[in-house]
Amino acid sequence: MAERGCPLEAVPLPPEVRESLAELELELSEGDITQKGYEKKRAKLLAHCVPLAQGVDPSLQAESRTSGSLQATAPAAKQQKPRPSNARDERFRSDVHTEAVQAALAKYKERKMPMPSKRRSVLAHAPVGACTPPDTSSASEDEGSLRQPGQLASTPLQSCPSVEPWLDQVIQGSSTSSSASSTSSHPGGKPAAAPAGPVAHARIADLHSAPPDVTTGLVQHQHAHRERPQLASVRGVPRGCGGSVLETAGGVPVNSRVSSKIQQLLNTLKRPKRPPLKEFFVDDFEELLEVQQPDPSQPKPEGSQMVVLKGEPPATGTDWPPSLLAALQQWGTTQPKAPCLTALDTAGKAICTLTYGKLWSRSLKLSYTLLNKLTSKNEPLLKPGDRVALVFPNSNPVAFMVAFYGCLLAGLVPVPIEVPLTRKDAGSQQVGFLLGSCGITLALTTDACQKGLPKAQTGEVATFKGWPPLTWLLVDGKHLTKPPRDWLPPARDSGTGPAYIEYKTSKEGSTVGVAVPHASLLAQCRALTQACGFSEAETLTNVLDFKRDAGLWHGVLTSVLNRMHVVSIPYALMKANPLSWIQKVCAYKARAALVKSRDMHWSLLAQRGQRDVSLSSLRMLIVADGANPWSISSCDAFLNVFQSRGLRPEVICPCASSPEALTVAIRRPPDLGGPPPRRAVLSMSGLSHGVIRVDAEEKLSVLTVQDVGQVMPGANVCVVKVEGTPYLCKTDEVGEICVNSSATATAYYGLLGITKNVFETVPVTAGGAPVSDRPFTRTGLLGFIGPDDLVFVVGKLDGLMVVGVRRHNADDIVATALAVEPMKFVYRGRVAVFSVPVLREDRIVLVAEQRPDASEEDSFRWMSRVLQAVDSIHQVGVYCLALVPANTLPKAPLGGIHISETKQRFLEGMLHPCNVLMCPHMCVTNLPKPRQKQPEVGPASMIVGNLVAGKRIAQASGRELAHLEDSDQARKFLFLPDVLRWRAHTTPEHPLFLLLNAKGTVTSTATCIQLHKKAERVAAALTEKAQLSAGAHVALVYPPGLDLIAAFYGCLYCGCVPVTVRPPHPQNLATTLPTVKMIVEVSKSTCVLTTQPIVRLLRSKEAAAAVDVRTWPTILDTDDIPKKKVASIFRPPSPDVLAYLDFSVSTTGILAGVKMSHAATSALCRSIKLQCELYPSRQIAICLDPYCGLGFALWCLCSVYSGHQSVLVPPPELESNVSLWLWAVSQYRARVTFCSYSVMEMCARGLGAQTAVLRTKGVDLSCVRTCMVVAEERPRIALTQSFSKLFRDLGLPARAVSTTFGCRVNVAICLQGTAGPDPTTVYVDMRALRHDRVRLVERGSPHSLPLTESGKILPGVKVIIAHTETRGPLGDSHLGEIWVSSPHNATGYYTVYGEEGLHADHFSARLSFGDTQTVWARTGFLGFLRRTELTDASGAPGSHCVPSTERHDALYVVGSLDETLELRGMRYHPIDIETSVIRAHRSIAECAVFTWTNLLVVVVELDGLEQDALDLVALVTNVVLEEHHLVVGVVVIVDPGVVPINSRGEKQRMHLRDGFLADQLDPIYVAYNM
Repeated sequence: MAERGCPLEAVPLPPEVRESLAELELELSEGDITQKGYEKKRAKLLAHCVPLAQGVDPSLQAESRTSGSLQATAPAAKQQKPRPSNARDERFRSDVHTEAVQAALAKYKERKMPMPSKRRSVLAHAPVGACTPPDTSSASEDEGSLRQPGQLASTPLQSCPSVEPWLDQVIQGSSTSSSASSTSSHPGGKPAAAPAGPVAHARIADLHSAPPDVTTGLVQHQHAHRERPQLASVRGVPRGCGGSVLETAGGVPVNSRVSSKIQQLLNTLKRPKRPPLKEFFVDDFEELLEVQQPDPSQPKPEGSQMVVLKGEPPATGTDWPPSLLAALQQWGTTQPKAPCLTALDTAGKAICTLTYGKLWSRSLKLSYTLLNKLTSKNEPLLKPGDRVALVFPNSNPVAFMVAFYGCLLAGLVPVPIEVPLTRKDAGSQQVGFLLGSCGITLALTTDACQKGLPKAQTGEVATFKGWPPLTWLLVDGKHLTKPPRDWLPPARDSGTGPAYIEYKTSKEGSTVGVAVPHASLLAQCRALTQACGFSEAETLTNVLDFKRDAGLWHGVLTSVLNRMHVVSIPYALMKANPLSWIQKVCAYKARAALVKSRDMHWSLLAQRGQRDVSLSSLRMLIVADGANPWSISSCDAFLNVFQSRGLRPEVICPCASSPEALTVAIRRPPDLGGPPPRRAVLSMSGLSHGVIRVDAEEKLSVLTVQDVGQVMPGANVCVVKVEGTPYLCKTDEVGEICVNSSATATAYYGLLGITKNVFETVPVTAGGAPVSDRPFTRTGLLGFIGPDDLVFVVGKLDGLMVVGVRRHNADDIVATALAVEPMKFVYRGRVAVFSVPVLREDRIVLVAEQRPDASEEDSFRWMSRVLQAVDSIHQVGVYCLALVPANTLPKAPLGGIHISETKQRFLEGMLHPCNVLMCPHMCVTNLPKPRQKQPEVGPASMIVGNLVAGKRIAQASGRELAHLEDSDQARKFLFLPDVLRWRAHTTPEHPLFLLLNAKGTVTSTATCIQLHKKAERVAAALTEKAQLSAGAHVALVYPPGLDLIAAFYGCLYCGCVPVTVRPPHPQNLATTLPTVKMIVEVSKSTCVLTTQPIVRLLRSKEAAAAVDVRTWPTILDTDDIPKKKVASIFRPPSPDVLAYLDFSVSTTGILAGVKMSHAATSALCRSIKLQCELYPSRQIAICLDPYCGLGFALWCLCSVYSGHQSVLVPPPELESNVSLWLWAVSQYRARVTFCSYSVMEMCARGLGAQTAVLRTKGVDLSCVRTCMVVAEERPRIALTQSFSKLFRDLGLPARAVSTTFGCRVNVAICLQGTAGPDPTTVYVDMRALRHDRVRLVERGSPHSLPLTESGKILPGVKVIIAHTETRGPLGDSHLGEIWVSSPHNATGYYTVYGEEGLHADHFSARLSFGDTQTVWARTGFLGFLRRTELTDASGAPGSHCVPSTERHDALYVVGSLDETLELRGMRYHPIDIETSVIRAHRSIAECAVFTWTNLLVVVVELDGLEQDALDLVALVTNVVLEEHHLVVGVVVIVDPGVVPINSRGEKQRMHLRDGFLADQLDPIYVAYNM
């Protein structure tokens, strides 16, 4: 095993030393020398050569010399230092393994992994009580560990006088909080001295000018940065500048902390994944998960088929009592003084010795009371065969034994369970399920125990979570009734019913009852007596739990059969004095002892200085968990130390047992005819393939196992395949051990289905012939039969994790994790390993409790080393590593970790870790193959293909304008200023506008004549005061109101071009004012019109800090301009003259202004008028922002054109009165109303619970014919549906709510209108969408995504779906870019340099095939058309119109092309990923995703406690993998409200991305997934 000293191999060793080393290795491998002796001799040999080892890390040198019997880094035993007492759980102790792990780690260079960043408040989130807990516990389901008395000072934990110092240390020791500089934990980070603001962006733009991006709304080209650096203040930088990976696309200099971490992550991910992905081609329509193909070179079993192994025949001719109760009666009456059980207190004093006479009389008394004194409604409470719960603490074996035999005597079935400590213990609900399924109504306990149980207010014992109602009976003598003198119970200990039921917790966490019948009980006691050679009056020391498993079989049942004396050592005594069991063996001259490997290990730690103990009386030391492969090292170490104190090597007898098969095998001492013990050194790689290979060459990953002896007398044993048909295994194959014997349990109580699978297995040969006519019981133990018919166990089915095609045992991985830095880091060795299914495969999760004094850097270093060790030794990746504060994992009854509960908490996001490292990139190797873009079919073939398939070309149009109204009126209404003058002349007093404030009072109104006069005054001021001529651009910076409308028409009256701009927010000038300034500059406005308060704001000191206030153009305040008429109203020379500019910031952060001509403006108004049936007699309510798009058109243009009255509700007013809009709709009986998604969301959230209150205030929405949400995105079905449902109570008609669709090139393409069919909803396959295809599916089918049409196409509008790349027309129900042609299309982008050429394509695109003449505008949105036959029952309510069938073309918008994420060759829409993430956990309030250098970044808003933040990392990663087949690169957890949202309620993902890369989000936690 020369590789053990891996670091030393670099040093040339003298040949004689090499020779001696080889001999040593041989001695060790043949068992001629102990591990300890080997270490000592080896260290001596190497001592002369170590000085030569110059380049070796001194710590490794030290390690290679260590004496390793106790701990990997302990100083050599000679120094006799006091040992740290909170040593790790020694079931997993193996020096060979520890050394292998250290060697494996030495092979790795320290990989630079990005360390997660954490906000300071999260660093110290563990409650102070949880930090230095006075508790003891270890890593397995059912075991504790302990602290050695007298050495407390040596643990770092106790030496802290208080908790604060370590808190300080953690906080100082980690500069990873986001407020600290970026010189944090990783060497790559430089201080973030990135100049923020336009200059930095301009600089980057200078270095890399990329080709322009045609799908965005703003021109960039080589000279942009010189004259227009301020552009960057809208979002990081103009879109085209993401020149190379490292100047972040947001223009943030690379030395920002976040991006250097991501860079580090990318470097880490460049390493090849371990399993090579098999290349095979699949139709990219079906995203098939990769199925890992078995490696042809993997080891396969080569042995012959095994034969069933038969145990020795049961002993005959012995004078055993005929039954257990007969034995009890016999000893109780003939040997009443013989001691049966001695109970000890925590000081080790014998508090009570129960004699056989006492046991008999007390059990009789209890059985009499149970049968005769308990009544319910004059009926006996219990009938023979009823089940009774036994609730006794570990410290009271006497009461338990009396209760157990009392139940057996009364013919009742005892069900021992643990004492519940709190109302919600880990697993308590499952225990409740067991009690309920057994029909238990009575629980037996002691006085003292009952007093300690949690109580309800009435003083009764509380009802525990999930438990049935119970009656509690105390078994202390004073509560029982003495039976009449000659009363004997109707003992029925021969029936087929269960004698007792033992609880068992399965891998999934469910608790089942294993029923053991009377016959099996007796057979088990006899078999144990025969195998262990128990004789009458022997003394047995029992350290195990006497309520179940070996503790019950040996210490309560078999002992009575043989009139033995049991000395029961309580768990609390072992914690206080680990040597107690050895002292009792010595004091009572015990012949047998029953322990677990942890008890042996604890006593090793405590035995220093104890010279007076002797173990020479022992003939059997039964190691109950000998089936755990990691128990061998405890046995060896124990023998090493105690052989000098009389312990004979052959005394150590490991055994294997399971709840279903009871004792499976036990090693016999030689005097009972047992063969010599054996051990096997197995290759872990072979084991993972289920094959036994004695390891020869690969020294790092081996598992050394000892035999667990021979099969029990009278039993037949075989090994069968774990999955599928129970075929017999080959001799060199690992499988599940099955037992056929009269001494096994027979059923899971009340669960017939799983009983059949486990208790009635019929093993078959390869040919399919059954090996026996009697069924076998599966033990849940994995193993094989070795030489001399010895049984070897390598693991448990419960701990088995199948990853890919290989099997790994949870215990083996725990052992590896603990061997990394056993003492320094993990709190009391508490590590849990389990697997969770993600993407149809098991993924390994490792959870550990970290010591309270561990710093962030320690944690992260430990996690990365564990990853490397597991990867190296087991060749498997750990999917998630989570560290939790000390003492916070759920505990099993004896203080170990409750694995299934831990797993449950992990999956529910309730684990609350303080550190998490996810490695999906390394572990998930079965993702579908990235999609290869096939060479596209040409546009002509596409048309032909559609014709052949019988599909029409996807083209649709609204109603023809010519049929709808006379062209004469259209000509008359060509210019809006003319329309306003005409209205002021013909209907001067007709009201056009009403403006409401938050209280619902009308603050201002405007009739036709008032608006006309106000506009004239503004026009006069512009021409005279500002000296502007026709064609000048004027910025209108107004709050939502009538001044804005008057200023707009004032500009048109004098021929100026208005540009509406949202005013800056007074509380947030720094971020809102630069955008205002930028629009003013980009639009080349020569004058700003505004109100007095805003003038003051624009020139204030605060404004000067944000922008250069000296460069504002002329600012005119329109509050007090003189009443003047304008000499003549400007009439444009042609309808194509520019009327106004419409500027808006897109969700991708692009500022785009479009030009609207007079012709387009009037065409837009005319289409909306016809669609919504707007006449002067109508009133409509508008709750929208009036600055751009359809909101601006409805607010400023439509009323003047159509003459209807608009009730204006400014959205900011809703902040102080949410119900304002709905109240206004009801008050003014508006048939038509418009709102935005943000308004709808405010109402749904703020008023959802108040519909009754609104009804009493008289809000009635039954007047609404149509309520339209103005949007430039895919309709949000969930929101519109919940809004409809919530306000149905207020009379809102079910069909009223619909959406509109517009974009930059055409602000109104679809609008539901008042007549016509309801919007239809279809369900499409989300996976097909990623491949740019539409596949319609049924509602509720997996991966279905509901899409609803965005309203009806407006009159005069034509829509076609074009292929994004070939620009050919597509067929019906095909996904492509929506192109639009209509008289109200915008005429082009307005840009600084007037170079529309770059984007002319957006406004003047032509199809590459088919109709190549029509000029279209490209919307930049993906969608599809679908024709449906619809029955239209239009007409006013009550009118008797005949329903007519009409063809209806529905337009479905899927999402913006700019927003889509191109990942793995597929196109993802952020909203779909975000919807999945928001569903993942109730604390996720909002989510946004974006990509950075091919990494998916998910930003999650946490609506909960900061310490819950890290729970979200795994849940987010899981859900995105499961539902979208994407690996999340970075998970960022932030406070609510961090994801920026614009006025339309759309997420500004690019702003968020820039904030993240510039480290401005102040995140709670940033996790970099490996």
